[in-house]
Amino acid sequence: MGGKKKEAKEKPLEKMTATELRELAKEIPDITGAHGMNKPELVTAIKQARGIEDTQKKKRRGSVREIKAKIQQLKKDRAAALEAQDARRAAIYKRKISRLKKKTRRAA
Repeated sequence: MGGKKKEAKEKPLEKMTATELRELAKEIPDITGAHGMNKPELVTAIKQARGIEDTQKKKRRGSVREIKAKIQQLKKDRAAALEAQDARRAAIYKRKISRLKKKTRRAA
């Protein structure tokens, strides 16, 4: 009886849980890798697929995953600098890594 009313009216995307958003994303063929996305990524992907403009301001300068990828690359560069016995360059990489780690803490 009440099932028709619930199906006809859908919750706003921001109010849905990540699990509900993943189920919704599975139905949309344009979205791939929904299980690896977090809630904000799912919301933006679904909005893009549906053609809805995102009116919220973007607070982040970069996502946590992008920053962590940069950190991994800098760690490899630092290890190479240490092997080459370039202490000055290794110290520079260490400071850059430290700054990026602070950014990930703020972004989370």
